[in-house]
Amino acid sequence: MKTSEFFFDLPRELIAQNPSEKRGASRLLVLNRTTGSLSHSMMKDFPDYVQDNTLVVVNNSKVRKARLYGKSETGGMVEFLLTKRIDDTTWLSIVSKKKKQHKGKKYIFPGNSRAVILEEEGDLRRIRFSRTVDDEYLDQYGHIPLPPYIKRKDTEKDWIRYQTIYAENPGSTAAPTAGLHFTEEILHSLQNKGVSVVPVTLHVGMGTFIPVRTENIEDHQMHEEEYEISSDSAEQINNAIREGKTILAVGTTSVRTLESAWKEGKVLAGKRSTDIFIYPGYHFKVVNQMLTNFHTPDSSLIVLVSAFAGKEQIKTAYAEAIERRYRFFSYGDAMFIQ
Repeated sequence: MKTSEFFFDLPRELIAQNPSEKRGASRLLVLNRTTGSLSHSMMKDFPDYVQDNTLVVVNNSKVRKARLYGKSETGGMVEFLLTKRIDDTTWLSIVSKKKKQHKGKKYIFPGNSRAVILEEEGDLRRIRFSRTVDDEYLDQYGHIPLPPYIKRKDTEKDWIRYQTIYAENPGSTAAPTAGLHFTEEILHSLQNKGVSVVPVTLHVGMGTFIPVRTENIEDHQMHEEEYEISSDSAEQINNAIREGKTILAVGTTSVRTLESAWKEGKVLAGKRSTDIFIYPGYHFKVVNQMLTNFHTPDSSLIVLVSAFAGKEQIKTAYAEAIERRYRFFSYGDAMFIQ
């Protein structure tokens, strides 16, 4: 299957540069994957589409201020996106102008910190700082890692709006964006219907946001991302499955977590890593419904939703969304796949 089959043209003005004025005020495209029918609504009405016998699974990972700017020995500014913490002073990082960032090169960072590149690891650089670089340091000196298609600098508003309201466990370098639409009112509406909302954690990293660069989909290799499911969450999910309830995953990261944790007929609790790549032909074991955003062309995310709803139905839905001027990508509108 060719990666080019998952490309589509998107007018630049439909790429959302800012969140909706009010959280939860986004539009909602509803796709019935059985009939192929499409309908248009608003995110505030999402609870009306959720049946009573549903368990909703959300990703409670919190976005770090993982973007740092360092000055090289030659005086140039270099952008570092810290993707994985190895220990107190060592991180894996994506770097700007990567062809110039070689092993042994040194940098000066805010907070009287210096750093050196230890190794070049493909798209990544292993970098060691002269001091502890933890979430406290990043909260003081880092920047919210807005994706490159948002053509502006991050602001303090992004620290609030590029997080879900239930974000709890720091570790992501990009937001689990489907969850950005949820408000306290939406959660209360779901709970008032008797719908349970259960958290899992997947720390969003390169596995989620690195584009598919291979000619054939099957040749793409996902980077590993860490996930964790508590014993309580696993018990609730497994009970719901046994009772025949609908499992509704909020976002592709929740989908990947659940499908990765399915072993021997149940969802396993615990902390693990996954490089699962879901593409058309995959048989879903856990997830029955999905709330998601509109994804970038040629990405593992649009491939995943195509596996879930059917490639042609996703193409049709995206064409409809473009025609009706939906907002796309991280700060864009939502799609509910029934």
